[in-house]
Amino acid sequence: MVVAVALIMSGHQAGLSRRRLLAGSATLLALAGCQNTGESGGDTPSAVAISDDANCVQCGMVISQHPGPVGQTYYQDHTPSGDGEPVPFCSTTCTFRHRFAKADAGWTPVATFLTDYSAVDYDIRTEGGAAVLSHHLEAAAFTETSSLTVVANSDVEGAMGTAIVPFSDSADADAFAEKHGGTTLPAEDIQRELVSRG
Repeated sequence: MVVAVALIMSGHQAGLSRRRLLAGSATLLALAGCQNTGESGGDTPSAVAISDDANCVQCGMVISQHPGPVGQTYYQDHTPSGDGEPVPFCSTTCTFRHRFAKADAGWTPVATFLTDYSAVDYDIRTEGGAAVLSHHLEAAAFTETSSLTVVANSDVEGAMGTAIVPFSDSADADAFAEKHGGTTLPAEDIQRELVSRG
């Protein structure tokens, strides 16, 4: 923690962007073995980088081939791949569709992580007439859902159509919604209806 504070202070003096400072601090905390309290009340594992050849467990798409926020979930007593790694997803939508479906089957999420657009230098490009959000697959790009505010129903697209875009800084979420439309809500307040459209 002291190292992370020192990095932030020296970064401000060097003129680094807030996003780069946040990403660097997150990396240091992960390397130091810091853990958060998970959704089930215990210590949680850390987010991992999503490999370029990983498929979304919900829809089957190759995650790296699509834009927008991505996710990963650790489940208590359930690791579909058998290797203890989190289950990867191509979008916030698929992440929550899977969580809702597995909750119905009695699975308990230990931790869910989404791309944190407050912690990355993202871009929005025009593709096929649509505004498309960049994706970020590195471990430092993820934050647990309990700390995220999302923007839903904006004019920006991701892998599954309209992206549900997460931010750890609620002011960033508000600014994104002001520029691109949509509404903000805590990530853990996402309901089935929001991700079942389309």
